[in-house]
Amino acid sequence: MYRFHLFGKISNFKIKKSLVILYLAGFVLALSSAFPAYINSSFIENFVDTRMVGLFFVAANIATFFAMLFFPAIIRKFSNLLSSKLVMLLNIASLMVLMMSPTPFWLFVFFIGMWITSNLLWINMDLFVESFTDNSSTGKTRAIYFTFMNLGWIFSPMLASKLVVGNDHYNLVYLVSAILLLFFYFVIVFNEKRVSRVVAYNKMNIWQTIIDFWKNPSLKGVYFVSFFLNLFFNSAVVFIPIYLHNVIGFDWSVLGVVFSVMLIPFVLFEIPAGFLADKYLGEKELMFSGLLILMISLLLFFFVKSSSVFVWGGILFFSRIGAALIESMRESRFFKIVDAENVSHINFLRTSYPLGYLVGSGLGVLILSFYEVQYLFLFLAAIFLFSFYFVYIIKDSK
Repeated sequence: MYRFHLFGKISNFKIKKSLVILYLAGFVLALSSAFPAYINSSFIENFVDTRMVGLFFVAANIATFFAMLFFPAIIRKFSNLLSSKLVMLLNIASLMVLMMSPTPFWLFVFFIGMWITSNLLWINMDLFVESFTDNSSTGKTRAIYFTFMNLGWIFSPMLASKLVVGNDHYNLVYLVSAILLLFFYFVIVFNEKRVSRVVAYNKMNIWQTIIDFWKNPSLKGVYFVSFFLNLFFNSAVVFIPIYLHNVIGFDWSVLGVVFSVMLIPFVLFEIPAGFLADKYLGEKELMFSGLLILMISLLLFFFVKSSSVFVWGGILFFSRIGAALIESMRESRFFKIVDAENVSHINFLRTSYPLGYLVGSGLGVLILSFYEVQYLFLFLAAIFLFSFYFVYIIKDSK
């Protein structure tokens, strides 16, 4: 029994054993995904010009977007469990090739392969978790799940940075990521009966799904809020590391610690935010606050010229408070509307991830062709003004 004390009231929330296993699996998968996340752009820089780095992410996210559109049909045909096993093996193979520091062409091909399969695995995990989630506890369940995931993200940057010594050992990062993913594979395989539940998935095609999202203001609002969050995440994992490393001059040993500390808000705030959404506020107020924090943070990324690690650590920490609030509220609101049977809806929401990265990377390539990288953050802050409209159209759950 999980007991959480909030503002003088006791909430009892019984965690199913299947969910406990999935929380552990989510933690391990996050470790594997996060290990190369903050060094990908710097690794690619060793093979191509800085201005071309964004094109790798543009291509990877275009491919991921279309792969996601067809993924529900694969899940319905082969089951979530079998499709997840196949995707895991393809991801491991891609990581192993990247570990060998291939030529630019094969780097391009297998970077895309790694990116696609990593994104598809999170859709598999969504379906595993949602199949054991009750609507009355959606906010709490998703918040705890994301907290375990974010614990993996917290540890990874600091550990990964220790492997990158003198810019010569990026390949070890991909090796460790593959080993962790292999462990994740066995966690799922050895617990198949506990984590896999037979679900009668709705057979809705992509056009029906898009129409459903467009006609439902809450679904449309959540999708675009998620898009803006991923637009921010793109700058966070592609351009902010380049800016802090190449322009501000922070060493990777420093950045590894800073990037780990900045992720702490995801652990501190998501569970309380989930309980607040279920019991008291609904999601809109916290979602609005999170977007405002992100917009202010982007402005700070542009205007602050300090070389102090504490100043930048504070700004990064502040930005993740906003991201944590948006992430938890997106999950809470969306999964109160849809269930595991709605595989097409869940899959389509996750297309906001490659779409956000695609637009963000495209803007990065365009702006870096004319301006310094910090001007990208100013431009993104202006774009974020449109995000508040999509919070407004969401129908709150309270």
